[in-house]
Amino acid sequence: MPPPLLFDLDDCDLTRVVLTREQIYDVLPHRYEFMLLDGITLIDTATNRMIAYADITEDAWWARGHVPGNPVLPGVVMIEMAAQAASYCTQEVLGYRGFWAFAALDACKFRGVVAPNCRLYLLGQSVDIRPRRSTCAFQAVVNGKLVFEARITGLPLEIDTSTIDE
Repeated sequence: MPPPLLFDLDDCDLTRVVLTREQIYDVLPHRYEFMLLDGITLIDTATNRMIAYADITEDAWWARGHVPGNPVLPGVVMIEMAAQAASYCTQEVLGYRGFWAFAALDACKFRGVVAPNCRLYLLGQSVDIRPRRSTCAFQAVVNGKLVFEARITGLPLEIDTSTIDE
């Protein structure tokens, strides 16, 4: 039996875009194929909650080779999406600007297939945020159905981001 969703989606305006892809990646250093998030519909630094989304399309870089003729979004890509969303949320809450790195994955379960031509919502709730470590609970939802859940832990990592292309 799947757990309840972190948010009552009927109470959320999923059409609202509070941050665009460009605004997200002004903060996160990811580029090219790894700019996986398309927007954020909710970020609440008072409660440390967020909803990000990714539009899953047929022309995505993974679609041609991950089950040709019947593309399926790889689970590791969903994990990366959640890690990026967790990084963004943590940086907003802490006011930190730098690289918040993926450090651990716990309680990960895949509960459904994600195929092109849908919007994947990532529901996040910070469980523990500290200056040297954060843990966030994430769920991914497509058409109101839970397809993925995990706890993502991150930590700040000193890397030179000055060479990142704009």
